[in-house]
Amino acid sequence: MRTHTFLLGLAPALLIGGCGGTQNRGLESVHQPVVARADYAFDVGSGPDGLAPGEAQRLGAWMGSLRVGYGDRIAVDDPSRDAATRADIANAAARFGLLVSDEAPVTPAPIAPGTARVVISRARAYVPGCPDHSRMYQPDYDAHTSSNQGCAVNSNLAAMVANPTDLVRGEGARGFSDPAVATKAIDRFRKAEPTGGGGTTVRAESAGGGGGGGGSSGGGR
Repeated sequence: MRTHTFLLGLAPALLIGGCGGTQNRGLESVHQPVVARADYAFDVGSGPDGLAPGEAQRLGAWMGSLRVGYGDRIAVDDPSRDAATRADIANAAARFGLLVSDEAPVTPAPIAPGTARVVISRARAYVPGCPDHSRMYQPDYDAHTSSNQGCAVNSNLAAMVANPTDLVRGEGARGFSDPAVATKAIDRFRKAEPTGGGGTTVRAESAGGGGGGGGSSGGGR
C-alpha cells in the first residue's frame, strides 16, 4: 500500500519536471553566443625621445605574458600625445602582428605625468548555460525542441571565431580585394608535401619537368 501511494505521488512530479526547464519553442535556439570584453592596462615611462630606457623591453615582456594575438586590440592613452612614444609602442605591438588603435578605452585610474598607458582589450565569446539538460525531452506536449538545442553549434562557433567582436558588429567592408590573400589557403594546400610520404601526389614542379622525370615516375607506379 505504501508503494502504490509513493508512485501515485511521484507521477505528478515527473509530469511537472518534464514541463519545466529551458523552453525552446522553435529551431532558433535560446542559447546564443555572448561576447565579454576585458581591458588590461600597463603604464610605461616616456620622455621627449619616446619610451624611457628599458621600457620597451618591459612592455614586450608584458605583452608576451598576456600572449597577445589576433583579435586583441592595443590602444595608447598618452596625455602628451608624443609621436615618438606612440611609435615605440607601435613597434612593440608589431612584434606580435598587431596595430595600435587610435581610440583608447576609458580606464579608472589617472595617468601619472611622464607616463603613457597601454591598454589591451580582449574579447571572449562563450555560450552561457550550456550544456543544458534542464528539461526532459519526453513527454513534450508543446512540441518543443530539446533544452540543449543549439548548445553544440553555438559553443563551437564561439570557440572557433578568431575575433569574437565579429559576432557583435561583423567585419567591415574593405575597398579592395587581394587575390593572393583570398587564395592563400588553397595555395598552401596544393604546395604541401603528401602526409603519407609515399609519392601519391605529383608536385607542381615535377609535373612540368622533362620526359625523363615523367618516365621514371610512371615506372615506379
